[in-house]
Amino acid sequence: MLQAPANAEGGASGTLLAPPRPAARGSEFAPLLKEVKGQGLLERRTGWYARGIAVNLLALAATVTAMALTGDTWWTLLYAVPLAVFWARTAFFGHDAGHAQITRSRRAGRAIGLLHSNLLLGMSYAWWNDKHNRHHANPNHVDKDPDVGVGALVWTEKQAERREGFARWLTRNQARLFFPMLLLEGIALKVYGFQDLRRQPRRERAVEGTLLLVHLAAYASLLLTVLSPGKALVFALLHHALFGLHLGMTFAPNHKGMEMPDADDDGWGHLRRQVLTSRNVRGGPLTDWFLGGLNYQIEHHLFPNVPRPHLRLVQPLVRAHCRAVGIPYAETSLIDSYRQALRHMHAVGAPLRRGGAA
Repeated sequence: MLQAPANAEGGASGTLLAPPRPAARGSEFAPLLKEVKGQGLLERRTGWYARGIAVNLLALAATVTAMALTGDTWWTLLYAVPLAVFWARTAFFGHDAGHAQITRSRRAGRAIGLLHSNLLLGMSYAWWNDKHNRHHANPNHVDKDPDVGVGALVWTEKQAERREGFARWLTRNQARLFFPMLLLEGIALKVYGFQDLRRQPRRERAVEGTLLLVHLAAYASLLLTVLSPGKALVFALLHHALFGLHLGMTFAPNHKGMEMPDADDDGWGHLRRQVLTSRNVRGGPLTDWFLGGLNYQIEHHLFPNVPRPHLRLVQPLVRAHCRAVGIPYAETSLIDSYRQALRHMHAVGAPLRRGGAA
């Protein structure tokens, strides 16, 4: 049964307006796909990505060089900020490679993904792709989307009711703890990758595991060459905290607080399934850069292999099509997207707060 989102508000801003009117299934997405394809927006932008990847690699190299030149001083910790920012760009390129946005070649795409995820970030490309593809297939689905499964946080009152002990306390306070918890995400991503190696086929496990170990060795060698052990540990913790926070700030606005379908809503077509569960973030080039193009979340979910620079060109086509078929198109500011997500998390924990400390 469809669960009402915490942010069901109307207005000209593009936030959720009114319940969608029924429409003929199977006919809603095809005209939009034809239009997007007809304008050449599904074509790859290999040159754009090549330049972007080269600039990001140079920025990473410049940051590492600056760290080495600054040497064993607490001032070197300042470089944790740009390093976290450029690591986030690296994650965005790995994400795009996984969606075949960069190249049609699966082998080349995997190579780019392994470079950016395993080698540069120490995060398993295979683990991320498996999890992320399941999310894209059924976004916000309470039974099928791993991103809204029960974990440190929960996303429905039904999930919250089953919490016990410390997890129950965590759920009662999850809205206020959300951003602090993101500080642990950078380390958690590494842990998840190593845990996933047991699931992977032997050949894939050998490649992924080797690259993860090479990353850890290179990262530790860099820090211990430049800094004393104590400063190196502080730098690593600060760097991973900022990296996790940045990624969390990127992904939090996308679906939290939007519609959460379950088994009763499995008849939704592709257009409704992707649009009703996703939220866009308004902004200009700086927003596009900071969020890696994922501020066009609706367009990305409808056309996951559309190259990042084409998403802003696809947006007016999608918005107009949604208006024509009567489907709400959710778009808001970055700050308000966080507010809506936190409001949803707070509402999920409300029954436990009313129930007291038990």
